[in-house]
Amino acid sequence: MPSDSQLQAKRPVSASLAGPYGHPFHPILVTVPIGAWVTSLVFDIASHVVHRPGFLTQGSEWLIAVGVIGALPAAMVGFLDLFAIPAGTPAFRTALVHMTLNLLVSAAYTVNFLWRHSTYTDGGSVGLGSLILAALSLAVLGISGHLGGKLAYRYGVRVADESTQAEGYTPGHSGSDARSVV
Repeated sequence: MPSDSQLQAKRPVSASLAGPYGHPFHPILVTVPIGAWVTSLVFDIASHVVHRPGFLTQGSEWLIAVGVIGALPAAMVGFLDLFAIPAGTPAFRTALVHMTLNLLVSAAYTVNFLWRHSTYTDGGSVGLGSLILAALSLAVLGISGHLGGKLAYRYGVRVADESTQAEGYTPGHSGSDARSVV
């Protein structure tokens, strides 16, 4: 039986803003900055391999911008999720580290975008400093993502409670979610 604090994190008051019960928006929204930033690093590396790297350099710069812009709604919804976690718990401490790392990564990518934008030369490959900053930022994002996974999969933050999850494993059960998928 889940405790009151577990239920508070699973069914937060801000659910309408952060997503419906058992289906939070934060994990959906983080795919935009993660995808943009991973692809920008691929473009950065490729800009050192191809003969005319200008399109990759410029594409990477704009992917970084897309990632920073996409990180804003993901952070706002994640912040709402943070308020649902009881203070003083391991889940809350994990969420604070997760949030701090994500804010640092977003700041690093903002700096990287401004740095690239101010030093952009038409046709050249990405500078080594920008490439290293992007790689380090992505490594920190990976650590933060691991913590985000811990929040969802280990602590069950904003995840449907066990009795609701069990419906999916009950033979012959035809809940409303099952009908909408089939």
